Amino acid sequence: MKNLKTLMLFLVGVIIAYSPISATPFLQDYVEYKGEVINSDNEGVIMNAHLSVNETNISTVTNSEGKFSLKVPEGMSPATVNISYLGYQSKNLPLSYFKAQGTKIYLDPVVEELTEIKVYEAGDARRLVRTMLDNRGDNYIDDPTQMTAFYRESISRGNRNVSLSEAVVKIHKKPYSHFGDEDIELVKARKTADYDRLDTLALKLRGGPFNTLFIDVMKYPEYLFYDNDLDNYEFEFEEPTQIDNKYLYVVSFNDTNKELPWFFGTLYIDAETQSLVRAKLNMNVDNRRAATNMFVNKKPGGTKVYPIEVSYDIDYHQQDGKWYFGYSNAKLLFVVNWKKKLFNSRYQVDSEMAVTNWQPQTEDRIKKGENFLNKRVVMADDISGFTDMQFWGSNNIIEPDKSIQNAIEKIQQKIQ
Repeated sequence: MKNLKTLMLFLVGVIIAYSPISATPFLQDYVEYKGEVINSDNEGVIMNAHLSVNETNISTVTNSEGKFSLKVPEGMSPATVNISYLGYQSKNLPLSYFKAQGTKIYLDPVVEELTEIKVYEAGDARRLVRTMLDNRGDNYIDDPTQMTAFYRESISRGNRNVSLSEAVVKIHKKPYSHFGDEDIELVKARKTADYDRLDTLALKLRGGPFNTLFIDVMKYPEYLFYDNDLDNYEFEFEEPTQIDNKYLYVVSFNDTNKELPWFFGTLYIDAETQSLVRAKLNMNVDNRRAATNMFVNKKPGGTKVYPIEVSYDIDYHQQDGKWYFGYSNAKLLFVVNWKKKLFNSRYQVDSEMAVTNWQPQTEDRIKKGENFLNKRVVMADDISGFTDMQFWGSNNIIEPDKSIQNAIEKIQQKIQ
């Protein structure tokens, strides 16, 4: 039986009301660099590109418009920054190349034929995936780790953004070879929205940052390959690719059991170590009744609410020969049908989390305080009072999209 129903990332509630809160960054003891990462061939932007300061754990990612904000402590120069993205030649640039505004970084697409990759074990893609899972204790950081991460959650109706929640959190990550769920501790949070005055039904995401943490396939393989039974999946090799000068196998997979909503997607596996570098996951939700039961926690009477698109992405990053959870996002698109309304409404829930720093966990036992999040948390309702003008400036966050910023400004104007 599939274990999907137990996933917090699949529990979404339909409820009402928000309280608007805003915060303004305050600059102190760090230098901020802004810019964008661009495809050198067609001038297109590259979203989710990874930027990391070499010989440190400081990193960030580009947003959907290819823009980034990288903050480093004062006096760090000289230093170099690595910029990488799947299918592109990586670059190392000195920190002196970066500007406070308008930094442009061009990445060249990989054009060489990847002849160095040989078909794994006579074309047995399933065996490669099995090896990938079996080796996770050797290939990934296998010590307790405390990660600092930035989390963002946005909800939109049609093409209009109506809410935004952001948080800096600490992830108490357990070894990849061990069982057991991990803990998330809230450091700071802020949110802006007002559903009542926007005269709209409110979709709220239950689980908050756990939605993106539980996408960590290498820590929670049972959520994707239920019961670790790979025989229930079909695997095929696709054209190989490259990231950060590493050759990657590309394996597509498909669930053969289609009685319930089922997973399909693509795995990008390092050819040398058989480590998962990236995963792009989708869920088929054509079975509306089953999908509604899986995703919708509660809804008003007189409505039908069901998902029509569900997708997840996860990236792993490497340091000192070990891979670690680096970035993930979840996208859920819902349709709301009212019995007495001619037209339906569409709501999109986007959540993403980027690890911006990490260090070994020094405490033998974590004492859970009031800032530790429940796995059923609703950020919109349960998080308040954490704004701090002096805090947000010094932490690496994902550069906000213009569209979201404009939407939030309109919301604020409307509620004033």
